[in-house]
Amino acid sequence: MAEVKIKMRRRMTFVLLVALLGFFAVIVKLAGVQLIQGSELKLEAEEVRTRDLGVAASRGTIYDRNGNKLAVSITADSIAALPKVVKDSEEAEATAKFLAEKLGLEYADVYEKLQSDSTYVWIQRKVDFDTAQIIKEAALKAEEKNSGLLAGIEIEEESQRYYPRNTLACHVLGYAGIDNQGLDGVELALDTTLKGTDGRVIGQYDSAGNPILQAEYDYIPPENGYDVYLTIDENIQYFCERELAALQSSEFPAKQAGIIIMDPKTGNILAMASSNSYDPNEYGDYPESSRRNFLVSDSYEPGSTFKIITASTALEEGTVDPAVSSYYDPGSVSVANARIHCWASVPHGTQTFAEAIKNSCNPAFVAIGQSIEAKEKGLFYKYIQAFGFGSTTGVDLPGEASGILQAESNVNAVELATISIGQGIAVTPLQLITAVCAVANDGALLRPQIVSKVMDGDALILETQPEEVRRVISPSTAQQLREFLVGVVTEGSGGNAAISGHTIGGKTGTAQKASGGSYAERKYVASFVGMVPAEDPELVCLVVVDEPSGVFYGSQVAAPIFKAVMSDVLRYMGIAPSETADDGLENEEEIIVQVPNLVNLDVDTAVGKLRSLGLTAEVVGEGLLVSSQTPSAGSTLYSGNTVALHTGGVVESAGTTQVTVPNLHGKRFAEVADLLSALGLTMSAEGNGVAYSQSPTAGAVLESGSIIKVSFSDEENTVIPIIP
Repeated sequence: MAEVKIKMRRRMTFVLLVALLGFFAVIVKLAGVQLIQGSELKLEAEEVRTRDLGVAASRGTIYDRNGNKLAVSITADSIAALPKVVKDSEEAEATAKFLAEKLGLEYADVYEKLQSDSTYVWIQRKVDFDTAQIIKEAALKAEEKNSGLLAGIEIEEESQRYYPRNTLACHVLGYAGIDNQGLDGVELALDTTLKGTDGRVIGQYDSAGNPILQAEYDYIPPENGYDVYLTIDENIQYFCERELAALQSSEFPAKQAGIIIMDPKTGNILAMASSNSYDPNEYGDYPESSRRNFLVSDSYEPGSTFKIITASTALEEGTVDPAVSSYYDPGSVSVANARIHCWASVPHGTQTFAEAIKNSCNPAFVAIGQSIEAKEKGLFYKYIQAFGFGSTTGVDLPGEASGILQAESNVNAVELATISIGQGIAVTPLQLITAVCAVANDGALLRPQIVSKVMDGDALILETQPEEVRRVISPSTAQQLREFLVGVVTEGSGGNAAISGHTIGGKTGTAQKASGGSYAERKYVASFVGMVPAEDPELVCLVVVDEPSGVFYGSQVAAPIFKAVMSDVLRYMGIAPSETADDGLENEEEIIVQVPNLVNLDVDTAVGKLRSLGLTAEVVGEGLLVSSQTPSAGSTLYSGNTVALHTGGVVESAGTTQVTVPNLHGKRFAEVADLLSALGLTMSAEGNGVAYSQSPTAGAVLESGSIIKVSFSDEENTVIPIIP
């Protein structure tokens, strides 16, 4: 018995020792984990359950100079996934199939993302609203049924760039990419100013991706970008784009065409339009050639518009005396071994300096260029460079070219002669109008400005001021040359640019295009540059038409476009005609119409109002109501001109709750309901079918929320009265 007790004690002692050793081993292990690996494991645990999410800053709004929105940031839904949660749900295949179908993606691509080892993946960024709603509703239904379908799928709100005017000023604005980064135009040039600083949300989540409510969250708010006000005027921009569209839809379209309008006293660019337009909202749908701003990025031989520079230099340096200098044109002139012809089929014969400018005579300007070089070698080149040719203007737009100006050491007598008439030198349209603005601004060359001011809410961050680069010619020379340029419009090749009641100084240009070391047959650049009023210019406009397909002279192609655009711009700017203006025209009787306020009207009523005034309408968008118009109410146009009606956006009521009752005559029940709802009015309906009477009548101005009584009839023979 004693032996049994001894054996039992030994066994118990052994078991106890083993247990103590095991416990000691656990203690040692725990101590090692806690003391040696504790910090590392704690960090890993935090990384597993912590998610650091970026909060995108909203890009600043881009306005025109009058505060009209040209680029805004809106929210858009993006579809993301937590792959671990999706795989644990056992519905990965069904989820991938559903998303691929709704998003228009390949099943294999979606499934591969859902099987990723990443903690968070994007399925598709910035999907349309309707698609996002379908996915949201499907996820809610699946959750109600305790289904694993769409488990781990998240819909994130992101900021997206939206351009409410679609193609308007597209080459100036540029566009922003999927991550809200500026990729072209002002969006790229001022990306740092516009984009702001992203914020962050640092939170903790469990293994199913659900937030741990008791955990601490760190929120670093984003700093939104600054707002940018451009020098561009939405209405002036529209006038330009309208005429370019008319050119391209005519019987003789061009390869491309563009218009720039500047204020010569400030350097502000009021409009910069190109015919090859695109919609920045869908920039990926357009070729790169459509997105290229050739007015800034491309060089061309300016032709006779460059004679303004030649004439300026000669007048400033006194190598011509307008009172006594004369030039003989036999039809061509020989320089070294080259013969330079005049554009005219009949030689101009003997001419004064003023007549040489008016006639745009090539032999005369070759002689004028030679007179400059005869006074001092390199003198003409000094002025060419002083006017800004051969270097960029410094405008706040990307991709600006410097033009092509040969090294002075390589220029011989022939090349100097051709440069005098605007061939053998390549300039950008922006360079040329900037140089002409110096003549309009009494000889002071200003840097062209595209940005007016930068704002942070109501706080002014930056306001641009006129920036003089240098003085090129004296005020007296500039004034004298402007008087000669008036003769080009009143008596010379620029007659098609004349506008009744306004004194315009200008110059036409027609230059053959170079190709492969020689000039291409039947390929020209036609242009016209003009300033108004010539005695003290407030506006300078350049029209460039690249490879017109019909007539190709600047006087026939570009000058009429100048007239059409500037006629509306002058009225819009309030630059009144003068009875004493030297316009070179007989008295013209043209009907001038004031544009009515069409905002909040239904499209049919707005179009009818314009037609009754002799104006035409261009409806932009597919909405029921006019949300904005271009030009704005109160502007004046010639009868027959076009007003753009923008629809489909949020209707702005200018701070009031008053709305204009639309004409409901002939509209179906659903159409009337949608229209009144969009206006904030309430419908009281009687009958079904087509509306045949309403109270109050169309045109009445009511408070938002008012009741409109509408009678409908579905009888085909119902007599529908005319509603005023």
